[in-house]
Formats: sequence, structure tokens, C-alpha cells
Amino acid sequence: MATTRAGNLLAAFSFVLWGLLPVYYQFLPAPDMPELLALRILCSVPTMLLVFWLLRRPMPNWRQVFKNKRSVAISGIAALIMSVSWCAFTWAIANGQVLAASLGFFINPLFAIALAVFILKERLSYAQGIAVCLGILGIAYQVWHYGELPWLALIMGSFFALYGLCKKYVEFDAMTSVTLENILLAPFALLFLIGDAIWGTPVALGGDSTTLLLYIGAAPVTLVPLIFFALALHRTSLTMVGLMQYIEPSLQFILAVLFFGEIFDNVKAVSFALIWGGLLFCSLEAIYALRKHRHHRNSGGNLPQV
Repeated sequence: MATTRAGNLLAAFSFVLWGLLPVYYQFLPAPDMPELLALRILCSVPTMLLVFWLLRRPMPNWRQVFKNKRSVAISGIAALIMSVSWCAFTWAIANGQVLAASLGFFINPLFAIALAVFILKERLSYAQGIAVCLGILGIAYQVWHYGELPWLALIMGSFFALYGLCKKYVEFDAMTSVTLENILLAPFALLFLIGDAIWGTPVALGGDSTTLLLYIGAAPVTLVPLIFFALALHRTSLTMVGLMQYIEPSLQFILAVLFFGEIFDNVKAVSFALIWGGLLFCSLEAIYALRKHRHHRNSGGNLPQV
């Protein structure tokens, strides 16, 4: 029980940190996205190695890791997919589109459900079917009124779901996997930064020290929540983690409306309400399944004797 409680707290804390990320990026209005991404990737490698040391975890046997060519290849694909999702998220919250970032994470479970059905051949539950239908209606309502798709939210939600799908086929633990993803991209990030410094007009590398530190800081501020999340996965159930993941977009939604002054009109209200309704159905179903599992476990799982 103590382990479960600790895991729940770690998971909740990780999602709170992710939810507060827009506050950090307010100090970086309209950043140079390629340079920011390259610096984040490059600085993530020493950051992750430092985390291994701080948590007193044994360093991965990289020779053995790279022998698993299939998982290494999938990790490389996952790293590219995550880069797209992270760029869309960062651009959104650095350019006054925090509501779009919030919507992206709210609809992410719907994309994950769709991938599970079409790729993993899983069956939709009744609640999941309702959630998908309501999510489609929510997006369609925005398209009908605005005349365009919410591209940022769709890119974030779909690519993050694809990232999660890739992780299912990777045979490494979470921390090794995240470190490997950045190691694989680090040479390309370094080449880009060298080329940008010689032939381009770098913003951080050629600017003031404060800007450079903010760009470098993008690595730890995005990796620290991931570490708490990885620690939580070993101490609580995936059901509880899934329910608590809505802390992140909820905080971003509150920040966007109350603190950043983004417009939340009637169209967004109806669209969000439909998506929230679908997620509520999934959450209630998950809570019921969790309680049923606990009751079955506490009763010993034995059939009544005749």
C-alpha cells in the first residue's frame, strides 16, 4: 500500500511539473525551434547520465544495449517522432497557443485508442467507443466553425500516441530508452549547431548568456518530470497513471485562460466539453475496473464454495 501511495504521488508530481512547463517557456517568446531542439537533445545526454548517478542506478551496459538492433532502431524512430511532438508543443506554448497544447494532450488518449484498435487489434470497450465518437465530434465542431483543423493539437496528440506505440516494442527500461533516444540524435544535433554557428545566425549561441541558459535549461525541465514518471510506473498501476495524466492538460488549460489571457470562446467551450465528456466515460470505466480488481484481489480471487 505504501508503495502504491508513493507511486501515485510521484505520478501526480510529474504531471504537475509537465503542466507548469508553459510558465518556463514564457521566458522564451518565439524561440528558434531548430536551435532549441538541437540544444535540448545535446544537453539531455549529460542530464540523463547525471540522473543515473543521482539515483544510484547502474549505468546501462551500452555494448549490450546496441546489440539489440531492433530495439535500437525503434528507439531511433521514437526519438524522431518525439522531436516532432515536442517541437509542436514548445512552439505552441512559446507563441501564445497554450490552449492548443492543452487540447493536444486531451485528445492524445483518443489517438492512443485508435492505434490500439488498428495496429494492436484491440477491441474498443463501450466507454472507449463513446469517447472516440465524442472526440471526433469535438474536433469536427471546431472545423465547422473555424473552417480549419486544429493542426497543432492534432500533431501533438497523434505523434505522442505514435511515440507511446513505439515504446511498446522497445525492450529497454524507461530511463535507458530515453537516454538512448537522445544519444542517437545527439550527433545530428551537434552537426546542426556547428553548421548554424558557421553559416547561420544562431540565437542562443550568438546571443546573451541568459538566452543560452534558458535554451540549455529546456533539457532538464522536460526530463525531470519524465524521471518522476518513470519512477512512478514501477510503484503504481497503469490505470492510476492513466487517470492522473489529465492533470497536465488541465493545468495548461487553467494557465492559458486565467494567466495568459488566451481567448476561450463558445466554440472551444463546446469542443472541449465534448472531449471532456468522452474522457469522463473512460475514467469512470477505469475506476470501476480498478475497484473490481481490488475487490477480487482482497477476496482472494476464490470462487464461493458450494
